[in-house]
Amino acid sequence: MTTAYLTIVVSMFIPIACAGYAKITNKGYNNRTPREFLNGLTGAGQRANYAQQNFYETFPAFAVGVVVAHQLQADQTLIDAWAMTYVAARVIYAAAYIADRHILRSLAWTVALVSIISLYFIGS
Repeated sequence: MTTAYLTIVVSMFIPIACAGYAKITNKGYNNRTPREFLNGLTGAGQRANYAQQNFYETFPAFAVGVVVAHQLQADQTLIDAWAMTYVAARVIYAAAYIADRHILRSLAWTVALVSIISLYFIGS
């Protein structure tokens, strides 16, 4: 398994961590109605939930981008670098979102997007 493929697996835990943060930092969590609970949050918990939701919007394009880069036989070092950049940017994005650092959040989102796009165009 390449490092890039491993980043797909690792990155799947980012939204789980965001949801977990939202659930444990707010009282009243009910496992029978988790979506209702998350939809009623405010503050950092709400932002953690929003970070989780945004991740699910970008993840498919990232995962497919990693596969495409491999299929195009791009340089493995480049594939790994862009994939690791995506994961790092998404971790920073989530932390910045929760901390309400909107400029850093937008910058991290942009870096993650550039990483995804780059995966599609680095092939030979």
